[in-house]
Amino acid sequence: MFVALGAAFAIGSLAYDVGSLLAMGPGYVPLALGGLLVALGAATVVKAYVAPGVPADVVVSDAVVPDAVVPDATGGDVPVQEDSGDDRPLAGLRWRPLLLVTAAVAFFAYTVDGLGLLPAAFGAGLLAAFADSGTRWHRALLIAVCLTVASYVIFVLLLQLRLSLLGGWLGG
Repeated sequence: MFVALGAAFAIGSLAYDVGSLLAMGPGYVPLALGGLLVALGAATVVKAYVAPGVPADVVVSDAVVPDAVVPDATGGDVPVQEDSGDDRPLAGLRWRPLLLVTAAVAFFAYTVDGLGLLPAAFGAGLLAAFADSGTRWHRALLIAVCLTVASYVIFVLLLQLRLSLLGGWLGG
């Protein structure tokens, strides 16, 4: 997915003037970020196929070795977990974080114009904070407030973007 998105941004940026490092055009940053995303995706794929796993000669079975351990790189023992036997492709996917983080991004994208930067960032932060099932409400509020303050400082104060803090839906 990283490779596909990065390639799409890199290819899309070629429609604009790229310029040079000292005189960047409007296509320079999307091209650079798209290239970085492609490299990150490629590195992830390579790591998935090259990463050390359980040695092939270790056979784990409840009948033979009930508490199997495999030595790790530091010399300690790591317990070997058996496969659950669930062959469904999405069985191990954690749905809560996927759905709530996606909802947070969508919430921000669809409400930043109507609500303004501060309420949209707060709502997105609140949704994203609850992506972890162990997050309590007071910690989620703290995360949302910190994200809102960070958004204000970065985008309004430092980058001096003209964003409405409270949108038209709130009378701003």
